[in-house]
Amino acid sequence: MKQPKAGDHVRWDTSQGETSGTVMRKLTRETRIKGHVARPTPEEPQFLVKSDRTGAEAAHKPGELKKG
Repeated sequence: MKQPKAGDHVRWDTSQGETSGTVMRKLTRETRIKGHVARPTPEEPQFLVKSDRTGAEAAHKPGELKKG
């Protein structure tokens, strides 16, 4: 998948199976999310995604995300 944008619906794999959510925004600098520190850069961005099932937010690398 090319890089997602805010509002895109995406899927990704977890240890419990596949889950889905919505891209909230692109991250290009260090960001703290629930005690975890994501370290994206402008060259290697990550994406803040909100889970459909739990509402939890997490940072994901674009290679982990699938459109849909």
